[in-house]
Amino acid sequence: MKIFTLLMTTLLFIPTLNTFASEDQNKSPTNPNYNAALAKKLGADAYGMKPYVLVILKTGLNDKKITDEKERSKLFRGHFANMSRLTKESKLVLAGPLMEDKPKRGLLIFNVKTIEEAETLVKTDPAVKAGVFDYEMTKYYGSAALMQIAEIHNSLQLEKIE
Repeated sequence: MKIFTLLMTTLLFIPTLNTFASEDQNKSPTNPNYNAALAKKLGADAYGMKPYVLVILKTGLNDKKITDEKERSKLFRGHFANMSRLTKESKLVLAGPLMEDKPKRGLLIFNVKTIEEAETLVKTDPAVKAGVFDYEMTKYYGSAALMQIAEIHNSLQLEKIE
């Protein structure tokens, strides 16, 4: 709940920040560490930020109905394979389980500008299609550095999740 409240508070300031960011795009950098090539590559605005869509996966209506272990295993293998595919396509930049906030089960951050684009991607998940998960979505304004998480994570991950 704390994460969701923080994210929602941040969203209140997005229109103001976007206005200032677009006005400042042509100014000289005040940050001596600024890397224009990297900022451009990652799609960063003048504040090093960019729009995303945040998805909260929740327990779906069919979660308790699907009890066959083989079926659940197949759905979750598909869930992880789908996330892997979306990450390779640079559409999914962050994903992970929510540990102690049921019925909320997971968090996804998509590198898309609209809720509709994110919904199309979420609906490719076999666990969502089967009703194991439902979801909530909102626009999120966060660091463009999120775009590098997959590359960094890949160098840290000892065991692949398939």
